Amino acid sequence: MSTATQSNLKRWRFAPLDDSSKSPSGDQVKLLGVVFDVDGTLCEPQNYMFKEMRDVLGINKATDILDHISSLPKEEQRAAHEKIEEVERRAMKVQKPQPGLEKLMEYLDKKGIPKAICTRNFDEPVDHLIRKFIPNTKFDHILTRAFHPPKPNPDGILHIAKQWGVPADQVIMVGDSKDDTQAGRNAGAQTVLLVSDANEHLIDHEHTDIYVKRLDDLIPLFETGGKS
Repeated sequence: MSTATQSNLKRWRFAPLDDSSKSPSGDQVKLLGVVFDVDGTLCEPQNYMFKEMRDVLGINKATDILDHISSLPKEEQRAAHEKIEEVERRAMKVQKPQPGLEKLMEYLDKKGIPKAICTRNFDEPVDHLIRKFIPNTKFDHILTRAFHPPKPNPDGILHIAKQWGVPADQVIMVGDSKDDTQAGRNAGAQTVLLVSDANEHLIDHEHTDIYVKRLDDLIPLFETGGKS
């Protein structure tokens, strides 16, 4: 059984996947896609990167990294991106998959649920993670920080839902940060927080619908529609 609490499960909006031939009942709707963040979601958190990025850019903790780079003169932005990309390249060499990653991907593939990625990373760490840990998994859409505007703006999730041809309220956004849950909430998607020691304070945040401790904790929720 999932580690999600009963009060937490009251927010689950999707019909069970254990028998897709049945129509959703009551106020439940059919799940039509799942969007994932990358760092801290598909792989274990590498939060030390953010300090290193801010150090190479010469900014403080209160300053958003991507907002800072966007505020620079155009001719300085490429050099700033290269500085933080080098931090990410070093970190990707020691990426570790989140517990339950492969099992969840196999389950979603078996059920035919579309998957996508929406991340503030650049493409190399994302490609590396997929090739190394889930090479048989297909993501229909992969939006990196080349997509503007980035999370917490909801446009990335809305873009993915539009490409799928589905309403965003029949999509789940799975992430580990306030940027993820805020983007998901403002897009109209169901939000799932993957909990770690670093983000437990977000469990009760207004943008968090559901929280789990492992990725494969989602499988019983998908199977049962959040029923215990």
